[in-house]
Amino acid sequence: QVQLVESGGGLVQAGGSLRLSCAASGRTSSGSLVGWFRRAPGEEREFVAAISGNDNSTYYSDFVKGRFTISRDNTKSTVYLQMNSLKSEDTAVYSCALSRSPWAFSTAVKINKYAFWGRGAQVTVSS
Repeated sequence: QVQLVESGGGLVQAGGSLRLSCAASGRTSSGSLVGWFRRAPGEEREFVAAISGNDNSTYYSDFVKGRFTISRDNTKSTVYLQMNSLKSEDTAVYSCALSRSPWAFSTAVKINKYAFWGRGAQVTVSS
């Protein structure tokens, strides 16, 4: 089993920055695909960003491209999501997830490809 724990959420003003962390423990693999998803109140969960475990390839949703950066530190079994230029519409619960599937853009965006999920971290952006 794999356990994922998010941290770094909070309240920030529009235009500000936050960095989320996703710490993995258990039967993890540095070669695992890790993604970030978010769910705003009353909305469906949506893909935000993902990173491969092999060559650190990344993929972003259009609405965060250029503002968010996903990265990983395999020595710490941690994946980060640096969020800059935050907007009120970024307010959501952000969850990280781990997939055993091989890296592919079509895989990274699919919720059902991820077997392990963290509980999420609240990010609130005030306007």
